[in-house]
Amino acid sequence: MIIDKAKEVIRKEAKAIADLEQKINHQFAKAVELILKSKGRVIVTGIGKSGIIGRKIAATLASTGTPAMFLHPVEGVHGDLGMVRRDDVVIAITKSGETDELFQLFPIFKRLGIPIITFTGNLSSPAAEKSDVVIDVSVEEEACSQNLIPTSSTTAALVMGDALALALLDERHFSSEDFALLHPGGNLGRRLLLKVSDIMHTGTSIPTVSEDANMKETILEMTSKRFGATSVVNGNGELVGIFTDGDLRRLVERTDDIFKLKAQEVMTKNPKTIDGEELAAKALNVMEFYNITCLIITNGQRKPEGIVHLHDLLKSGVV
Repeated sequence: MIIDKAKEVIRKEAKAIADLEQKINHQFAKAVELILKSKGRVIVTGIGKSGIIGRKIAATLASTGTPAMFLHPVEGVHGDLGMVRRDDVVIAITKSGETDELFQLFPIFKRLGIPIITFTGNLSSPAAEKSDVVIDVSVEEEACSQNLIPTSSTTAALVMGDALALALLDERHFSSEDFALLHPGGNLGRRLLLKVSDIMHTGTSIPTVSEDANMKETILEMTSKRFGATSVVNGNGELVGIFTDGDLRRLVERTDDIFKLKAQEVMTKNPKTIDGEELAAKALNVMEFYNITCLIITNGQRKPEGIVHLHDLLKSGVV
């Protein structure tokens, strides 16, 4: 019984969503055009469950390139209308189209010359009649057995809001880079915004030895800077190689007296490098492809300007 009821709810709400496709018409296109032409924000308003849906729609619009905010109708008539400007566009959400608290705002919006887009399940309601654009989000029935509790209707309004936000996203040619700029704290934001220069170690933190350095000096530099590697430079300070803890292990296996050798004799020539302006995500890809744990930053020059380790990428959240 419990499982059957749950499945019934899902079927009803799924049908409500599927029915929305037939309700996308010239009114929807007009709503998109109004918002695109607006020089202000989208003010989303609604009360009760519709208000909760409105908050989510406003958040989705804002995160996809359309400046938006939520206005609570009651707070609006008690001073918060001061946030509304003449260049804004309003999206009002009301199932019945007769919500008194919401309808009190309409004369103010009209006086300011603000276009009103209404999501409603009643196309002949007072709110619909006073709106510039009416989006039909009506449903045959709510998912509850009494056909009372807002379930299918709120789901339909939410999905229509998503459709509007993503239609605007495409019209604005909103890219993944644009999305990252608005979500710098998220994983995508870090992958698309964080550069190697933001996390690389510079100056005296770069492990460096001359090509004439003996093995003792080379090993001490490598271990003291804790990168598991050291860059090797010539007399002009130009990068000529790298020596890693892996090189050391292999050297010990095949050489009896490693301390007779110099850095230039044991280093790996032509080490992998990266420019500081490259994305940290690219540095990670290079490390994974070549199975290495650090990269020297040269910025197109021959002199080391920094170093980045796999641990730095892990800490930054790029992975």
